[in-house]
Amino acid sequence: MDELARISQEQGVFLRREAIAAGADDAWLARARRSGVIHRVRRGAYVPAEDWTPLDEAARHRLLVRAVLRTAGAAAVVSHVSAAAVWGTPLWDLPLTEVHLTRLDGRAGRREAGVVQHCGRLGEEETVQVGPYTVTTPARTALDLFTLTDVEHALCVTDHLLHSGRTTAAELRRARTLMRRTPGMLAADLLVALADARSESVGETRSRHMFWRQGLPAPIPQFEVRDGRGRVVAVVDFAWPAYALFVEFDGFVKYEKLLAPGQSASQVVVAEKQRESLVCRLTGWRCHRLVWADLHRPAETCRLLRSLMTVAA
Repeated sequence: MDELARISQEQGVFLRREAIAAGADDAWLARARRSGVIHRVRRGAYVPAEDWTPLDEAARHRLLVRAVLRTAGAAAVVSHVSAAAVWGTPLWDLPLTEVHLTRLDGRAGRREAGVVQHCGRLGEEETVQVGPYTVTTPARTALDLFTLTDVEHALCVTDHLLHSGRTTAAELRRARTLMRRTPGMLAADLLVALADARSESVGETRSRHMFWRQGLPAPIPQFEVRDGRGRVVAVVDFAWPAYALFVEFDGFVKYEKLLAPGQSASQVVVAEKQRESLVCRLTGWRCHRLVWADLHRPAETCRLLRSLMTVAA
C-alpha cells in the first residue's frame, strides 16, 4: 500500500495495472474498497480513501480529471466545466459528474464513460499548463462554458476569473474573436458585455444578472462611501446614487469572511448593522438587503427595488 500511496501522491491516482505490478490483484482491490482503505475514482483508477474523504466536490472533480488524463488515448486539453474546476472558480449549479476535454487530433468529439470529448481548434495562445493539467486559458474557459450553459451560470465563472486577475476584459474580447466560428458563440458578446471584475461572489454576480434581466437601471458595484474628510468608511455591494438606494447581498460566506479571530457571528451581524447605519447617515440613502431566496423570485424582488427607487426619486 505504501507504493500505491506514493504513486497516488505523485500522479493523483494509482491505476489497476500499477496495483498489480506492486503485488496486488483484483481480489485485494475489491477487499480494500469494501473495507474503506481505497476509493475508486473511476474504472481502473483509485486513491487512498483518507486522501479522498476530506476533498470538496471541486477537488474531487479535479482528481477525476487526473484519472481520465492518465488513461486518455488521444492528446487532449482540459476544457469547459473541468477547466473551470482547475482554475478554482465557483461552480454554482454546474454538473461535475463528467470530465470535459477538447481533443487536439481534429477528430469528432464524443461522450462515453463519463468523459465528454469536444472537437475544437485550440491555438497555442489558448492553452496553458497549470500544475499537472494542460488546460484552456481562463478567457477561453469562460467562453467554452457559455456554449454549454446560459448567461447567468457562465457569468458567475467569468466574473470570478476577472475579479481574481486570471483574465482581463481585453483577453475575453480577444478570445471571442478567435472563437467567432465556434458553434454557440453568436450570443457570447452579451457575456463579454455583462462581465464585471468588481463582482466578489456568486451572490453578487447573480444579483447583477437579476437586475439586468428585470430591466432595472445598472447599479455601481463596490461603491465607496466617504465621510466628510473624504475617507472611505464603507464599500457597499450595489449603489444607485441617482435613486438614493444601496443594496447589500447577505450570503453566509460573506459573514464568514468578515469574522475576525475570536469574533462571534452575532458580533459580525451587529457590526454590519452599524456599518449600514453609518452609510445611511452619511448618504441619506435607503438600504435593502438581499438573500439567496430573493434570487429565486426575481420579479417580486425587483418590483420591490423599483418601488424603493420610485420613492427615493
